[in-house]
Amino acid sequence: MVAAFGIAQILGWGTSFYFPAVFAPPIVADTGWSLGLVVSGTSIGLLVGGLISPRVGEAIGRHGGRPVLCASSLLFAAGLTAVGFAPNIAVFLLAWVVIGLGMGTGLYDAVFAALGQRYGREARGPITTLTLFGGFSSTICWPLSAFLIEHTGWRTACLIYAALHLILSLPLLFAVTGPRTAAAEKATPQAEAASQSPPTLSNERRIFIVLATILSIAAGVGSVVLVHFLIFLQSRGVAETAAVALGTLFGPAQVGARVIEQLFGSRYHPIWTMVACCVLMTLGLALILGYFPFLVVAILLYGAGYGISWIGRGTLPLALFGPERFPTLMGRIAFPSLIVQALAPSAGALMIERFGVDATIGVLTALALTNVVLIALLWAMCRAQLRTEP
Repeated sequence: MVAAFGIAQILGWGTSFYFPAVFAPPIVADTGWSLGLVVSGTSIGLLVGGLISPRVGEAIGRHGGRPVLCASSLLFAAGLTAVGFAPNIAVFLLAWVVIGLGMGTGLYDAVFAALGQRYGREARGPITTLTLFGGFSSTICWPLSAFLIEHTGWRTACLIYAALHLILSLPLLFAVTGPRTAAAEKATPQAEAASQSPPTLSNERRIFIVLATILSIAAGVGSVVLVHFLIFLQSRGVAETAAVALGTLFGPAQVGARVIEQLFGSRYHPIWTMVACCVLMTLGLALILGYFPFLVVAILLYGAGYGISWIGRGTLPLALFGPERFPTLMGRIAFPSLIVQALAPSAGALMIERFGVDATIGVLTALALTNVVLIALLWAMCRAQLRTEP
């Protein structure tokens, strides 16, 4: 199941979040559409995904993962087909609304919910492994996209990706997700034990708000840094080619941190994953803000923190609230974070234009430091539960 989900994640992220990096230049060159409008398609997709995420979580909780995840493949295919045939920018952007529906029903948050429902409190390992697959999405899809565009054109490349969603992702997702049955849930004593929820938290609503805020800030800061990372490095006196070379360290840092989490994560509560995430992201940004001479260290620290943020996003709500409500709560948590993630790059660009790069990095560092304070507050609010768990 995790391998099938992982393949679908690579294709899903590669044809949505990572789409503009390779596709935007040839689309602009061929059509004359504005680069800003072409790139804004991804923001539209993230916004749509965020808006539907609460309903997606409820649907997975009621009906299981199969109908929702299989629908995502159909939506991705339909949206990419519309992009490939788009005669004007209006149709192009409307196609991204459909792709956004696919993002909301098929990327991490929806799959985390499905894994939590399937494996109960034992879902931490599968969630961590899934993020390892996702970490290679740009590594695989960027060169593949460049190859397809070079040999077939960007429109045909979109149609090929649409076909891959139908002939690869859809059958895989259908094969490994089954209808939810009571017999399956009680098939083993381990599964029955895994379905038990943790003790109800006395201040659950406040804990949920703090957790959603932490994840939203991490997503927003991460989104700004990903989009404007090369600008940040060049402001530190790094030449463009060297900045690109340094930027390639970001992916390995994410995957490396996820591998460490995979190896040792079972030995500690997921809240410590988020503690590490918040601290590492803050340290990385603070070093860049302070003109630290060894930028490699800053990149590795920040990349590692951002990489495990996605693991904490899936495992911490599961540990705090239990698997019974996890699909619904995962959808509600995804709602603000995806919207922030969609709007943050534009906000970052405005800040860079009006206040400069240093001020922008300073604000991001302050937000990351706020997350350190919030995760400490969350730990204090949940410490009674943490003492009762191994």
